[in-house]
Amino acid sequence: MTRTETTQAPARATLILSTLILVAAVANLNLSVANVALPDIGRAFDASQTQLNLVAVAYSLGLAASVLYLGALGDRYGRKQMLVLGMALSLPASAIAGFAGNFEILFLARVLGGVSAGLAFPTTLAIITALWSGPPRTKAIALWSALGGAISSLGPIVSGALLEHFHWGSVFLVTLPLAGLALVAAILWVPAHVNETTDPVDNLGGIISVVFIAALILAINFAPVDGAGALAVGLGLIALAAGAAFFLQQRRAAHPLFDLHVAARPTFWVAAVGGVIVFGALMGAMFIGQQFLQNVLGYSTLAAGSAIIPAAVAMVVVAPRSAKLVESHGARFTLLLGYLFVVLGLVVALVWWDEDATFWWVALAYAFVGIGVGFAGTPASRSLTGSVPVSRAGMASGTSDLQRDLGGAIMQSILGAVLTAGYAKSLSATIASSPDSSQITPETQAALTKSYSSAEVLAERYPQYAEQIIAAARNAFLDGDDRAYLAAILVVCAGAVVVFFFYPHREKEKRLLAEYATERAQ
Repeated sequence: MTRTETTQAPARATLILSTLILVAAVANLNLSVANVALPDIGRAFDASQTQLNLVAVAYSLGLAASVLYLGALGDRYGRKQMLVLGMALSLPASAIAGFAGNFEILFLARVLGGVSAGLAFPTTLAIITALWSGPPRTKAIALWSALGGAISSLGPIVSGALLEHFHWGSVFLVTLPLAGLALVAAILWVPAHVNETTDPVDNLGGIISVVFIAALILAINFAPVDGAGALAVGLGLIALAAGAAFFLQQRRAAHPLFDLHVAARPTFWVAAVGGVIVFGALMGAMFIGQQFLQNVLGYSTLAAGSAIIPAAVAMVVVAPRSAKLVESHGARFTLLLGYLFVVLGLVVALVWWDEDATFWWVALAYAFVGIGVGFAGTPASRSLTGSVPVSRAGMASGTSDLQRDLGGAIMQSILGAVLTAGYAKSLSATIASSPDSSQITPETQAALTKSYSSAEVLAERYPQYAEQIIAAARNAFLDGDDRAYLAAILVVCAGAVVVFFFYPHREKEKRLLAEYATERAQ
């Protein structure tokens, strides 16, 4: 016997949703706080651009690599337990990052922090899916998406304020009190064992998924590094082999980690691809933008972090309207509207972000991207959760989190790789065309092309050439980030094409989601 999905919200809904948003806030803040500190970290460790890229992407790497597997474990063994364990683990991870003495320790601490978020973050949306249904679920997801995204955007502001007065490590310590509060609230108010499965977990598939995603992200980051070609190719081959093995394992497993039958539904896979791109565009814009504001425009850390405010405000204002648009016009229309605004923001950055750019051009670009993510975030997450059985909510929430974190990791990695290659190529060309090129040693050229931060360190060492060094590095950075924004525009446009041609129109979407709701209720 079947029944249609009812409209409901749990008892103590406000307390539960507030706790889940607070947990998401801890994960989102930790995701974004590093960007503003990258120039300071670069100077402290004399880091290469690739090392800075890895610091920025490490948290997303840990989260994206683990989130599917840990979401499935939460479905089976208890989402509340995973929530509590994740918040508990985030405390030492943040502390280690805050006091790291070298790049390697900082990178590993950030990866550990990402794994702690992988424990906690997927369970937030899974619990919403299990406890809410109908329009209240859409509204709850809209609040979760908007406030989570806005808090992520506010992370740079907090970081910038801290860096005005404290060591760069302070940006990783700021979430400690929030994590402690979230831990207590989760223990007190989040219900346990709601609509969870008793099916065994595909542990082999989980391990393969971790290898696949980690190898893919690292391969992209090492691709532009001189002398690391063999490493990048090796990681790429591992990612290819692991991806194929994961697909085969999911086809043969009795209880697959990632149900390929469900994943083939257009409301699922198109929404997943769409979310990867749109959330990746936000993270990529913040990653490149923070370095641009400090390196090129000379903003202080607080001013650079505060430049994110238009994006945060736009997401908070737009997301509730996104939920209404999804109900009235469908997810396809709302996703495409979001993509349009994201492209507009990236075009503004590409064309008008130069060394003479005023704050208004910066604010306009971030506002457009924020509006785009505000429109696109709700339909992307709602379509995923509406396409799966409630007992597999961990798969949907894991994929929803994966679209954010894998999107952020891949876009940051791609844009970072393009920036790295563009910066090094431009500065090498400048050195080659200089009348004094014969006097520049290979060691000096390597330091100059290593990163903007490394060029700053070199300028301090040779103050008589400081003006020329900084000017050349600034121009090279602009060349690199122009290429990065152009690459981002192409990726977002490709995503819009996928949504336009493959996501169902409103009436078909409603029919499909109704069928899936009936399936869940059986």
